[in-house]
Amino acid sequence: MSQSLLIDHIGELTTNDAETGGRLTDAAVVVADGVIAWVGPAGSAPAADERVDAAGGAVLPGWVDSHTHLVFAGDRTAEFEARMAGEAYAAGGINVTVAATRAASDAELAANLAGLVAEARRGGTTTLETKTGYGLTVADEVRSAQIAGEQVDAVTFLGAHLVPADADPDAYLDLVTGQMLEEVAPHVSAVDVFCEEGAFDRAASERVLAAARARGLATRMHGNQLGHGPGVELAVAHGSLSVDHVGFLSDADVAALAGSWSGWDRAAASGARGTVATVLPACDLSTRVPLAPARRLLDAGVEVAIASNCNPGTSYTSSMAFCVATAVLQMRLTVPEAVRAATLGGAIALGMHEDGWLDPRGVAQPRVGVIAPGARADLQLLDAPAATHLAYRPGMPLTSAVWRAGERVA
Repeated sequence: MSQSLLIDHIGELTTNDAETGGRLTDAAVVVADGVIAWVGPAGSAPAADERVDAAGGAVLPGWVDSHTHLVFAGDRTAEFEARMAGEAYAAGGINVTVAATRAASDAELAANLAGLVAEARRGGTTTLETKTGYGLTVADEVRSAQIAGEQVDAVTFLGAHLVPADADPDAYLDLVTGQMLEEVAPHVSAVDVFCEEGAFDRAASERVLAAARARGLATRMHGNQLGHGPGVELAVAHGSLSVDHVGFLSDADVAALAGSWSGWDRAAASGARGTVATVLPACDLSTRVPLAPARRLLDAGVEVAIASNCNPGTSYTSSMAFCVATAVLQMRLTVPEAVRAATLGGAIALGMHEDGWLDPRGVAQPRVGVIAPGARADLQLLDAPAATHLAYRPGMPLTSAVWRAGERVA
């Protein structure tokens, strides 16, 4: 029999759920069978088999990190050091990681992934997406997807990350949209493309998106990272779940993203969803490009997610708390807006805000990103009385306990 768990004496509870008020004080949560069973005032909480006294600490949903690149080998410290000395970022550095990843064994890749997942869990992350894209051969992309699927919640095919140094661009695009897609498809839930100068142009990106849709897979997009380009336009036109980076946006880009949410009930997180704008503040800082205009996007009515973009080249961190603090201190989001973007926003970007989404093993899962009855019991307890301390005390390790599907994982 499953044990039930009561967490009470919660100083501040962020639920992201309109029906429970969004934010409660002096609250309690009951967990049973891996899901949230009850939410309400501490004084009215039902009994449970086990009790955790939050001692006035804040509780919020576990972070939903909707954009990472965790299956890799090697190190790009030298590239980072050169960038900090003034060298501009160029997408070609990806080839360094490709070479190291191809040379690594399955066991080495799986062990490195396990270490990164453990780091993320300790920081409060309970839901992880990761991409392929450091193999760029059929065999290496398939094994990357399989290794990822053993440890994360969602796997995205990113064969269209970069044309390998030894490949013909036209022949490689044929491979990505043909044999590689067909062999990787059973192991992934979505397809991504790096639509950027030095990677894949408009025509190539459109071809990748069309091939994904023909195969019945959702799409995402790396877009508008290094300059103005067609990424946002293509993502909206193809109904992509998200377009990520979005550092360089025209008025038309913002209007297109906002228009995609015209049938959306933001308070209830339901209705005709559009394309999420996922901002990656740690990456913006590491590549020394302007921070993505998250404030402008939210004010326009766009659903925004915050993700870590954890990868060895441009954002070697899984700290969602750091990203949230940056969003508040430098991108001008409020703390509630940033917390929502790093939890429910990420869930919406992954299509996990509703019950029944499928994990990499094909098992239907409860919704994530909220603390509400029926949702997966993903919670983090802070050693602080309110979520505001995430930005008020930036850089401090405030997450003191983490539960994923009701199990204590940190």
